[in-house]
Amino acid sequence: MSRTRRWGLAALAGVMPATLAIVGIQVADAAATPDGVRLAATGKTVKVERYVSEEGGNVYFDLGLNVVAGPEALEIRAKRKSYADPIVADLVGPQGKKRLPAGTVTDMSGLKRFLTITIKNSKGKVVKLYTTDFCPNTYDSVRTRPDAPAQTPYPMGCNEENPFTLGSVWGIQAGWSATTSDMPAGDKRFDLPVGKYSVTVMVNQAYRTLFAMPTKDATVALTMNVVKATDDARSLDTKHDHGRQVSDYRPEYRVAATRPAAGKIPATGPKPDLRSLPAWGISMHQEGKRAYVDFGATVWNSGTSPLLVDGFRRSGKGLMDAYQYFFDAQGNQVGAVPAGTMEWDARAGHFHWHFTDFAQYNLLRSDKKLAVRSGKEAFCLANTDQVDYTIPLAKWRPENTDLETSCGTQSSVGVREVLDIGNGDTYTQDRPGQSFDVTSLPNGTYYIQVKANPAGKLSELSTTNNTAVRKIVLGGTAKKRTLKVPAVNGIKG
Repeated sequence: MSRTRRWGLAALAGVMPATLAIVGIQVADAAATPDGVRLAATGKTVKVERYVSEEGGNVYFDLGLNVVAGPEALEIRAKRKSYADPIVADLVGPQGKKRLPAGTVTDMSGLKRFLTITIKNSKGKVVKLYTTDFCPNTYDSVRTRPDAPAQTPYPMGCNEENPFTLGSVWGIQAGWSATTSDMPAGDKRFDLPVGKYSVTVMVNQAYRTLFAMPTKDATVALTMNVVKATDDARSLDTKHDHGRQVSDYRPEYRVAATRPAAGKIPATGPKPDLRSLPAWGISMHQEGKRAYVDFGATVWNSGTSPLLVDGFRRSGKGLMDAYQYFFDAQGNQVGAVPAGTMEWDARAGHFHWHFTDFAQYNLLRSDKKLAVRSGKEAFCLANTDQVDYTIPLAKWRPENTDLETSCGTQSSVGVREVLDIGNGDTYTQDRPGQSFDVTSLPNGTYYIQVKANPAGKLSELSTTNNTAVRKIVLGGTAKKRTLKVPAVNGIKG
């Protein structure tokens, strides 16, 4: 990836779809497909394996279905102004915007009730009828004709977990495909007896109208043969096991060759802007006599520059000196300043280098004074969450999307950690040291505070938006504490 694309402008991606079709692609046919959209299939017959376990039977199948963009890309942007406002989504392109119908987008995970799948047995009786959701940002998206653009700018994956995402971008590059889900919404698996079935798949009317799809271009008919699986121990989730490419050796993710001379913070030019989302996924657990509140926390970058921090190891020590780097509007490096330290964390669940001055988690009393501070005091930066991909300069396809891509090893002499524009770094509920020990706290109202850049060592556009709080209520008895988490403007996550 070039330096230009790293700073690159997401606006290059946005073009309007003409038509779509629901298809299964044959490579030979796809290579000869002219501009436009047609109905195709990987084959007329699909073999499906039935697995049996102690819980009962399940069928696992891949119908080979894809949504393929025509001569122009499909692009949808979903956004909410605040957590008090509803999510609205628009089809975006050179001709302007077209609002998606109510009910098609209810969260940031993609399009709801996109397909209807009807399965009939050999006697013509409907044995299964259900709808599936659709995320256009599939990891295995490919181009389907030789004259299609060589690359796609759209993100990999939709946001299916973080309830406080503000803006998402979903897209399929012109001439590219995106696989669809074959299972009911929520991945609710079901069983079918061994035998022969007919399957009809149709894009639902709201989307046929939105994308101007003729019925013939929105329908697939298949024959499905259900057979006994040859290996019941096989994982049923292999289709969804998308590996992440480790990017330690990409040039743009290598730490600088030498420790920089300490400079001055540029008075003007791009800078990151760190913001905190409300804590989410909050729960209570007890270990013997001790009670803990677990939570997930996300800090994201809404600025005009990535947050880029390089660490340089002190000789013979498990400590690095950290420097924040600055760039001009063209992405050229223009300076660096000290930004604290990085430390080696050898605890289970970590075992990587942590930047020590990124965020802080506090539990506040009802008067907003400190009650407990989380043991989580250091962080490995990674672009784990799509928080708002609709803001200018948002990086839709960041490389360091998990801890393996940017946190180094015990022998590292330097580490580069990056939080790109529009992306968030989430530490989930199961990270060691993150929970609050509430054993000795009385019942009542408390607030989980997520605070970015707590020591002010990082330079950013504004520090007025660094803190978010989430109300919780502790109750119960010493032997069994209880927890209530009020919704935030109707968001219960």
